[in-house]
Amino acid sequence: MHIDIKPLIFLIVFILFSGCGSMRKLNNRKASALKNNRSTEKLEKLSIQEINLKRKSNTDRAKDYILKFAPVAQEEMKRYKIPASITLAQGILESGIGHGRLALEANNHFGIKCHKGWKGKKIYHDDDKKGECFRVYKNANNSFRDHSVFLSERSRYDFLFDYKTSNYKAWAKGLKKAGYATDPKYPKKIIELIERYELYRYDKRKYFKKNKKLEELAFHEVKKGDTIYSISKKYNISIKELVIINDLKNNIIYLGQKLNISTQN
Repeated sequence: MHIDIKPLIFLIVFILFSGCGSMRKLNNRKASALKNNRSTEKLEKLSIQEINLKRKSNTDRAKDYILKFAPVAQEEMKRYKIPASITLAQGILESGIGHGRLALEANNHFGIKCHKGWKGKKIYHDDDKKGECFRVYKNANNSFRDHSVFLSERSRYDFLFDYKTSNYKAWAKGLKKAGYATDPKYPKKIIELIERYELYRYDKRKYFKKNKKLEELAFHEVKKGDTIYSISKKYNISIKELVIINDLKNNIIYLGQKLNISTQN
């Protein structure tokens, strides 16, 4: 008796393919669930960071800001003769202690507007008027350098450099007089910040020399052959931390750049 096995083969193949399809669906569901779990975990981590940030007092935020940028402000004072205390106080005030929109989205810590001749990126933000144009920087250190250049190359600020770097009160009042800010209380706010956090100590040459080693411990100057990976390994700091504390874009570093390698920030 002849038995036609074709229907039987077809049935077996159908069962096998159906099983594979079910397995694929199951695996896809598992993958999707895993992805959702990871997304949830990521959101939870972000939420924890936001909560911790909100829990920090303005005093703690200011101390973090000073630890991070005091060496930068002192380096600018050394080059441009602008008191480090003034630079730090302005940075704290203008940037919302590093957490204002311009600081976070544009690395602009001094509220410097575009003005004529600015060829870099721009961001629009409400200030004295709606939708005013502000400069965007690659990182916060560039903002500090542009602040120094901005003051030293504009003639209306020339008289400030006749004051000693230790005379922060004259500098604070002079900035208002020269038109840096429209707020009539600007000098008072700057002076109060300097005195509250004793920023005037960063204006002293002895303090600067004394903290040279501290600066070397807090910063790494990018040399030929350095990569973000090699730097992270050298100082036992994650690439993610390096990117965040230095406001790096696309993990790009350049020769001569000073990277903050202190995890205290």
